[in-house]
Amino acid sequence: MRSVFVNIGPLVSFRNAPASALENSVESTGLGIVVVDGMIVKIEDSAMLIDEFSIPEGRHSVSGETACFDLKGNAVVPGLIDGHTHLLWAGDRSKEVSWRREGKSYAEIASLGGGIQYTVEQTRMASDDALHILGYQRLREALHTGTTHLEAKSGYGLNVESELRLLEVAERLGNNAHTPTIDHTWMGAHDIPRGQTAETYVEELVSEQLPAIVEQNIARSADVFCEPGWFSTEQSETVLRASKNQGLALRMHVDEFTDGGGGALAADLGVETADHAYHTPMDVRLKMKECGVNTGFLPGTPYAMGDGWPNMDEVVDKAIPFTLASDFNPNCRTLSLPFMCSLMVQRCGMHPLQAVAAVTVNAARTTPHPSGMPHGIIAEGAAANFNIVDGEHWESMVLRPSSSPFSATVLNGQFLPH
Repeated sequence: MRSVFVNIGPLVSFRNAPASALENSVESTGLGIVVVDGMIVKIEDSAMLIDEFSIPEGRHSVSGETACFDLKGNAVVPGLIDGHTHLLWAGDRSKEVSWRREGKSYAEIASLGGGIQYTVEQTRMASDDALHILGYQRLREALHTGTTHLEAKSGYGLNVESELRLLEVAERLGNNAHTPTIDHTWMGAHDIPRGQTAETYVEELVSEQLPAIVEQNIARSADVFCEPGWFSTEQSETVLRASKNQGLALRMHVDEFTDGGGGALAADLGVETADHAYHTPMDVRLKMKECGVNTGFLPGTPYAMGDGWPNMDEVVDKAIPFTLASDFNPNCRTLSLPFMCSLMVQRCGMHPLQAVAAVTVNAARTTPHPSGMPHGIIAEGAAANFNIVDGEHWESMVLRPSSSPFSATVLNGQFLPH
């Protein structure tokens, strides 16, 4: 089946990236897009496509094997990519909001029976079907706000059986034709299970979990929570080097609460992305840049936790490569990337086009599409993932934090109205 989209308003394509994420990335109105079998095969002037496919003016139509969509000047942006989510978990930690307002730290909340360990207990008790339903509902929520692909971590199992189970459920979810595709990450090193020391658990991760994960062959990458009080830089390096030796790509959580040396380790290992990084010093950020490490900023986390914002002006001025992502988890329960962009634009003064690039073309470099096609851009030969803005200005994407800014999403070539 062929789909033809005509009379597009401003088109944010990023098809000239990576030479420049901003220069020439917004194209003039009047273009059209032709999609065949989930791939963009042609971008051309609308008038030529209307003539070629005999498209009736002013309405959608279907003629034979061709479906035509008149966008009537609405702007179009690439499908959004969420490069950091904790998609699958069960339980409710809303009580922690009150504890945080009372001044309790993350570690103190964990000692009261909250935190990651509570979620691990609830997730282990949940059935596969219950986790699948939760995951499906969350993916539909993400799609409604324009996400066409996301990274999903395990990490709320913390033993061989539960970590494998979370990845299996996530794989089933990723095969659904009407929800975002998934890039899978093993994060057994999310916390230290009760009754174990960090040393014994690291040994378990390397000698038991990792071989089972590799044999299962679902996870593309491994992630470690490298933070004082969780996994030290030495322990993180042990897990990450072992994972790399087994063919997994590397990701990290670093420097969320303090400068614990995670950014420096990320640079030394050349990981794909080092996320959070709120307390990473600028000299380390520059070293990460030299080593090809992306910084994944997760603005939903400081928003939900009441923490300060990173200095994005300095990051942009020094051309530090970065992405924005939701960090969806029990304490940050939103999957809206337009909301993340809005936070950066409205609270950190970021240019809206930089924010859009951070959840599209930049995110694609650390979160590949399962088809192997380019994504996060609108270009011939790329995956047919894009969003139709509910209006003529693409900037409205960052001004709708409480609702979806999109009237429809094209997901792997399928037109899905919202």
